[in-house]
Formats: sequence, structure tokens, C-alpha cells
Amino acid sequence: MIKILLTLGLLLTMGCSAHKPIQLADHVDLDRFMGKWYVIANIPTFIEKDAYNAVEIYQRNPDESIATTFQFNKGSFDGELVEYHPVGTVIDTDSNAIWEMQFIWPFKADYRIVHLDSDYSLTIIGRVKRDYVWIMARTPSISESLLNSMLDIIRKQGYDINRVQRVPHKIELSKKPTRRT
Repeated sequence: MIKILLTLGLLLTMGCSAHKPIQLADHVDLDRFMGKWYVIANIPTFIEKDAYNAVEIYQRNPDESIATTFQFNKGSFDGELVEYHPVGTVIDTDSNAIWEMQFIWPFKADYRIVHLDSDYSLTIIGRVKRDYVWIMARTPSISESLLNSMLDIIRKQGYDINRVQRVPHKIELSKKPTRRT
């Protein structure tokens, strides 16, 4: 029995692929990063499944935390407007690329800016676990070639790009949210 358990443990250990450390944006100018970002594609969390018109808006608070508004229409372009308000905290103040996001106290989620275009028009947000990723832009759409370039970046980071889903965008979010957290 012990031999079987040791063999299984060895096989599981050999089957686990260790990722190289996740690459980060060299430096993030937080003031330039603030504002509206459209979620173009992602590996969605459970709350983002079937999201349309997904937008994330960042604003610096006086205490240097990041007020975040994440909103989307649920299920269709005209679906219920859902809004969340996590708070971001910059953990690595040398690069400003590593944050924690807190949706519900006391739980904090890993948030890493793994790519940022020099003109702050495109970004990729990832996590060390490579379980979720967000490709975001300042505009509601980007070209196929640009999207493919972003997918290549996340593939090289160790993500399974087959799990990435496009987020449909059609309209600006203007109605009041029916659900807030």
C-alpha cells in the first residue's frame, strides 16, 4: 500500500508543470493607468460568465488605494447591469505592477499587470496561478491582429489560450445597476 501511495505521489509530482515566474510590466504610472478599460477578452471568473459590455474603471483614493468599478450587462447587451466595487492595493511600489484586489473583506485576490503598452492603450492583467486573465483596452474593440498579439503574450506566460473568451461590446453602460456589491 505504501509503495502504491509513493508511486502515485511521484506521478502527481512529475505531472505538475511548474510555471516560470510570471513576467510583469516594467513600470506602471498609476495616474496614466487610471480611467476606463474595456474587457476585450478573458478567462472569466464565475461572476463574469456571460458578461456583455464589461468595463473596469480605476480611480486613486486619497489613501493611495485604487477605487474600482467593474460593471457589465448579464446575459445580453440589454441584460441586467451588474456592478462590483473592489478596492485595489499596490503591493510592489517599485513597479506598481503587483496589486491585491479585495472584493469581500478579508479576502484579497492576486492582480498583476503583466503587459502594458507604452501609450497605455492596452493592458493584460494576470495572476500567478494562471487561472484568470483579462485583456483590456481603452476602446471597446481591437483588431484581430492586435488580439492575436495579446493572446501570444499570455500563451508565453503559461496560460491556456483555449480558455480565453471574447467579451462582446455593443453599447456604453449608462443605466443604473440593478445589483451592486
